[in-house]
Amino acid sequence: MKITVNGEEQATDPKTVLGYLVEIGIDPRRVAVELNMDILAKVEYATTMLNEGDKVEIVQFVGGG
Repeated sequence: MKITVNGEEQATDPKTVLGYLVEIGIDPRRVAVELNMDILAKVEYATTMLNEGDKVEIVQFVGGG
């Protein structure tokens, strides 16, 4: 299936948001995820399935000073 992640089309098998983050090597504790213009609570990552045509925005927190 095809989804759009941060503006780029990606192909993936059906999986949860958490499964996708792990697959692409992102620590789910360090990001915020918006799915189809709704911000997901972290507790929803493991139960929310990605579907054909979904639009995902992944924002990574960066520390510094």
